[in-house]
Amino acid sequence: MTPPPRPAPSVGLQGPLWRAIVVFRFASLAFALALIAGNVRYYARPLGAIPVVLVMIGWTVAASWLYARPRRRGWPLLIADVAVTAAVLLSAQLVIGSAALARGTPGMAVAWLAAPVLAWAVAGGRRLGVTAALLVGLADVAVRPRLNQASVTGTTLMLLAAVGVGHVTRLAAIAEARLQRAVELEAANRERERLARDIHDSVLQVLALVRRRGASLDGEAGELARLAGEQEAALRRLIATGAPPTPSGTVDLGALVTAYASDVVSVAAPATAVPLPAETSTQVAAAVGAALDNAARHAGPAARVFVLVEDEPGAVTVTVRDDGTGIPAGRLEAAEGEGRLGVAQAIRGRIADLGGTVRIHSAPGQGTEIEMTVPKVSL
Repeated sequence: MTPPPRPAPSVGLQGPLWRAIVVFRFASLAFALALIAGNVRYYARPLGAIPVVLVMIGWTVAASWLYARPRRRGWPLLIADVAVTAAVLLSAQLVIGSAALARGTPGMAVAWLAAPVLAWAVAGGRRLGVTAALLVGLADVAVRPRLNQASVTGTTLMLLAAVGVGHVTRLAAIAEARLQRAVELEAANRERERLARDIHDSVLQVLALVRRRGASLDGEAGELARLAGEQEAALRRLIATGAPPTPSGTVDLGALVTAYASDVVSVAAPATAVPLPAETSTQVAAAVGAALDNAARHAGPAARVFVLVEDEPGAVTVTVRDDGTGIPAGRLEAAEGEGRLGVAQAIRGRIADLGGTVRIHSAPGQGTEIEMTVPKVSL
């Protein structure tokens, strides 16, 4: 048989629950033995209680040892647990006798019968726990001479315990899954930051050096410089958009934009995180990358670029400013008319889709400033 269904793979947070069941087994066994010793004189066959007691003690020790290993907590052990408990319950008819049971003499299992119910609830949640409670409850009711309110009290308590413990187990599984996800995200974020540092210190600097040194050259050298600049920008975008979302689904825009920093690009961002929905942060960072690409191509080889991230109460504004040659009047409109839609689609289109606005201020010889604002209220 396959193992019982579980709410989620859980070892760490379910461990205390399994240990608590072991404590319950021994505590309930001690209580049952005390009741048997106090009532054995009323039994129809007092000597018959000896093998039942030995079975209860032996199974308590064996079950506690078997359940200690997660790989053993499958159907065979769970079914055996219920079967042994049911056998102890049914033996009351023979050992105690109908007459004694009718006079109110308690059975031999008493609280000990709830142990398999708790085990099933922890192993498979509320549904499995309720199933075990019904199976054990039927065996308990079967030995009762009369069916009355007192006869079903034990079954009712077991059902309530199964629901409660099963629900706690489900919450523990969910909490452990979320904790694991948070740990994975933190590890991924640290690895991404480490790779970003290594790339920034080596590959990006080499590409930036090739772009600067070859920008003023003609022929193949100039083409290589242009290609190096494009790959530098693409690699920066790859690093920036690799930030994993937090458990709440947000991404720090400041971290994405800061990844674009280089020897020619200065980035100023708030010291605290600028959390935005993952898609919003990714699109804004991509728009910033497009603006940096535009500056690298048109601002001139000696131009520097400055990026400012402002986290305001109602909006987030990212400004990309360069001190390059600037954009002649009508240049952007002419580019759109010629089908070159880099600024229109890569910057304005992305920000407009987020409900934001883009303002471009430029003049020949005075550099270019691109201001992108995304309102938080529309996110």
